[in-house]
Amino acid sequence: MQSGHRLFQSYLLIWVDSNIDKTNKDCKNTLEKLHDVVTEIIICRDSEQCVEILNSMGDEKAFVISSGSLGQYLVPRIHWLPKLYAIYIFCSCKERHEAWAKEWPKIQGVFTLIDQIYESLKKNTREWNRDAIAMSFVPKRSSTSIASNEKEKEQLPA
Repeated sequence: MQSGHRLFQSYLLIWVDSNIDKTNKDCKNTLEKLHDVVTEIIICRDSEQCVEILNSMGDEKAFVISSGSLGQYLVPRIHWLPKLYAIYIFCSCKERHEAWAKEWPKIQGVFTLIDQIYESLKKNTREWNRDAIAMSFVPKRSSTSIASNEKEKEQLPA
Protein backbone atom coordinates (compact mmCIF):
# COMPACT_ATOMS: atom_id res chain seq x y z
CA MET A 1 0.00 0.00 0.00
CA GLN A 2 1.37 3.39 -0.96
CA SER A 3 0.91 5.87 1.86
CA GLY A 4 -0.49 9.21 0.80
CA HIS A 5 -2.19 7.79 -2.27
CA ARG A 6 -5.06 5.84 -0.74
CA LEU A 7 -8.15 7.52 0.52
CA PHE A 8 -9.39 6.57 3.97
CA GLN A 9 -12.83 5.26 2.98
CA SER A 10 -13.00 1.67 1.72
CA TYR A 11 -14.29 1.65 -1.85
CA LEU A 12 -14.90 -1.20 -4.23
CA LEU A 13 -14.77 -0.75 -7.98
CA ILE A 14 -16.63 -3.25 -10.12
CA TRP A 15 -15.65 -3.15 -13.77
CA VAL A 16 -18.24 -4.84 -15.99
CA ASP A 17 -16.99 -5.57 -19.48
CA SER A 18 -16.85 -8.83 -21.43
CA ASN A 19 -13.72 -7.65 -23.32
CA ILE A 20 -11.32 -6.94 -20.44
CA ASP A 21 -8.00 -8.73 -20.77
CA LYS A 22 -6.12 -8.59 -17.44
CA THR A 23 -2.99 -9.95 -19.13
CA ASN A 24 -2.79 -6.93 -21.46
CA LYS A 25 -0.09 -4.43 -20.40
CA ASP A 26 -2.36 -1.37 -20.84
CA CYS A 27 -5.09 -3.03 -18.82
CA LYS A 28 -2.64 -3.87 -16.02
CA ASN A 29 -1.43 -0.26 -15.94
CA THR A 30 -4.99 1.03 -15.84
CA LEU A 31 -5.89 -1.28 -12.95
CA GLU A 32 -2.80 -0.20 -11.02
CA LYS A 33 -3.70 3.45 -11.51
CA LEU A 34 -7.29 2.86 -10.36
CA HIS A 35 -5.96 1.15 -7.22
CA ASP A 36 -4.66 4.56 -6.14
CA VAL A 37 -8.28 5.62 -5.69
CA VAL A 38 -10.16 2.45 -4.69
CA THR A 39 -9.33 -0.34 -2.27
CA GLU A 40 -10.42 -3.26 -4.42
CA ILE A 41 -11.25 -3.85 -8.09
CA ILE A 42 -13.39 -6.75 -9.28
CA ILE A 43 -13.67 -7.57 -12.97
CA CYS A 44 -17.02 -8.96 -14.10
CA ARG A 45 -17.65 -10.41 -17.56
CA ASP A 46 -21.44 -10.04 -17.33
CA SER A 47 -24.03 -7.93 -15.56
CA GLU A 48 -25.44 -10.82 -13.50
CA GLN A 49 -22.10 -11.28 -11.72
CA CYS A 50 -22.05 -7.54 -10.90
CA VAL A 51 -25.56 -7.67 -9.43
CA GLU A 52 -24.61 -10.66 -7.25
CA ILE A 53 -21.52 -8.87 -5.91
CA LEU A 54 -23.41 -5.67 -5.11
CA ASN A 55 -26.14 -7.62 -3.31
CA SER A 56 -23.65 -9.58 -1.21
CA MET A 57 -21.40 -6.68 -0.19
CA GLY A 58 -20.77 -5.66 3.39
CA ASP A 59 -20.25 -2.04 4.43
CA GLU A 60 -18.13 -1.01 1.47
CA LYS A 61 -19.33 1.59 -0.97
CA ALA A 62 -19.11 0.69 -4.64
CA PHE A 63 -18.47 2.30 -7.97
CA VAL A 64 -19.22 0.60 -11.27
CA ILE A 65 -17.51 1.04 -14.61
CA SER A 66 -19.57 -0.60 -17.33
CA SER A 67 -19.29 -0.97 -21.04
CA GLY A 68 -22.08 0.84 -22.83
CA SER A 69 -23.76 -2.27 -24.19
CA LEU A 70 -23.83 -4.06 -20.81
CA GLY A 71 -24.60 -0.86 -18.92
CA GLN A 72 -27.82 -0.29 -20.78
CA TYR A 73 -29.25 -3.45 -19.17
CA LEU A 74 -27.27 -3.34 -15.91
CA VAL A 75 -28.04 0.21 -14.75
CA PRO A 76 -31.82 -0.29 -14.26
CA ARG A 77 -31.05 -3.30 -12.04
CA ILE A 78 -28.48 -1.64 -9.76
CA HIS A 79 -29.12 2.10 -9.86
CA TRP A 80 -31.13 2.41 -6.65
CA LEU A 81 -28.88 0.25 -4.47
CA PRO A 82 -27.71 2.40 -1.53
CA LYS A 83 -24.21 0.85 -1.59
CA LEU A 84 -23.65 2.13 -5.11
CA TYR A 85 -22.22 5.65 -5.23
CA ALA A 86 -21.66 6.17 -8.93
CA ILE A 87 -21.63 4.54 -12.36
CA TYR A 88 -19.25 5.32 -15.20
CA ILE A 89 -20.00 4.21 -18.75
CA PHE A 90 -16.85 3.38 -20.72
CA CYS A 91 -17.35 2.90 -24.44
CA SER A 92 -16.08 3.78 -27.89
CA CYS A 93 -19.32 5.38 -29.13
CA LYS A 94 -20.22 8.14 -26.68
CA GLU A 95 -23.17 9.52 -28.67
CA ARG A 96 -24.88 6.14 -28.80
CA HIS A 97 -24.97 5.74 -25.02
CA GLU A 98 -25.45 9.32 -23.82
CA ALA A 99 -29.16 9.31 -24.67
CA TRP A 100 -30.12 6.51 -22.28
CA ALA A 101 -27.42 7.35 -19.69
CA LYS A 102 -28.76 10.83 -18.95
CA GLU A 103 -31.91 9.25 -17.46
CA TRP A 104 -29.96 7.86 -14.49
CA PRO A 105 -28.64 10.31 -11.83
CA LYS A 106 -25.85 8.05 -10.53
CA ILE A 107 -24.23 7.89 -13.95
CA GLN A 108 -21.32 10.31 -13.82
CA GLY A 109 -20.94 10.36 -17.57
CA VAL A 110 -20.17 8.42 -20.72
CA PHE A 111 -16.42 8.29 -21.27
CA THR A 112 -14.23 7.19 -24.16
CA LEU A 113 -10.93 7.49 -22.25
CA ILE A 114 -10.14 5.69 -19.01
CA ASP A 115 -8.13 8.69 -17.77
CA GLN A 116 -11.36 10.70 -17.76
CA ILE A 117 -12.99 8.09 -15.54
CA TYR A 118 -9.93 8.03 -13.27
CA GLU A 119 -10.08 11.82 -12.77
CA SER A 120 -13.83 11.78 -12.13
CA LEU A 121 -13.51 8.84 -9.73
CA LYS A 122 -10.69 10.56 -7.85
CA LYS A 123 -12.71 13.79 -7.55
CA ASN A 124 -15.86 11.97 -6.42
CA THR A 125 -14.11 9.86 -3.78
CA ARG A 126 -12.54 13.00 -2.30
CA GLU A 127 -15.94 14.69 -2.14
CA TRP A 128 -17.65 11.69 -0.57
CA ASN A 129 -14.83 11.25 1.94
CA ARG A 130 -15.09 14.91 2.91
CA ASP A 131 -18.87 14.63 3.27
CA ALA A 132 -18.51 11.50 5.44
CA ILE A 133 -16.34 13.21 8.06
CA ALA A 134 -18.32 13.69 11.25
CA MET A 135 -18.08 17.18 12.67
CA SER A 136 -19.40 18.89 15.72
CA PHE A 137 -19.15 22.52 16.60
CA VAL A 138 -18.47 23.94 20.04
CA PRO A 139 -19.84 27.40 20.59
CA LYS A 140 -17.41 30.11 21.60
CA ARG A 141 -17.91 31.16 25.21
CA SER A 142 -18.24 34.80 25.98
CA SER A 143 -16.66 36.31 29.06
CA THR A 144 -20.09 36.52 30.74
CA SER A 145 -20.76 32.80 30.30
CA ILE A 146 -17.49 31.55 31.81
CA ALA A 147 -18.19 28.98 34.45
CA SER A 148 -17.68 29.98 38.04
CA ASN A 149 -15.99 26.89 39.42
CA GLU A 150 -12.81 25.19 38.18
CA LYS A 151 -14.45 21.87 37.26
CA GLU A 152 -16.89 23.54 34.86
CA LYS A 153 -14.06 25.57 33.26
CA GLU A 154 -12.28 22.37 32.27
CA GLN A 155 -15.30 20.86 30.53
CA LEU A 156 -16.58 21.72 27.08
CA PRO A 157 -20.31 22.09 26.60
CA ALA A 158 -22.12 19.07 25.17
